[in-house]
Amino acid sequence: MLLTSGARFGSFEILALIGAGGMGEVYRARDTRLKRDVAIKVLPEAFAQDPDRLARFQREAELLATLNHPNIAAVFGLEQTDPSPGSGQAAVTGIVLELVEGPTLADRIAGAPGRPDLSAEARAKAEGPPLRTEGRSIRNRNCELTSMRSSAF
Repeated sequence: MLLTSGARFGSFEILALIGAGGMGEVYRARDTRLKRDVAIKVLPEAFAQDPDRLARFQREAELLATLNHPNIAAVFGLEQTDPSPGSGQAAVTGIVLELVEGPTLADRIAGAPGRPDLSAEARAKAEGPPLRTEGRSIRNRNCELTSMRSSAF
């Protein structure tokens, strides 16, 4: 874990780790200037010092910032912390995103025991081939369902 609860990341106060995977860690944070909660995605420690991964992370932020859709979290910015001199810590780069509340697709699958048809359909979508955009995959299991409309849900 790169950031800890109570730590500062620019003008943001880290509140909690809300998710982690192979491509990053996502934290709930408080924007102290605008008094709102946000999500901050950072690269995992293993990739944080890799110039190629940092460049890819920058491109991800730039691409996401061009999108405007109710089912895609808005990008509020790209932040980088400066390490304290002599701390031995590296700089941390993070994408500041809209915080989307609600169950994930994995939560929805697990919570549908009385609806085997729904559970099977949702499981097939979550475990199916990943969605594709510009040659990069979007992990189905990370989808938030708060804005999704479907007669099945």
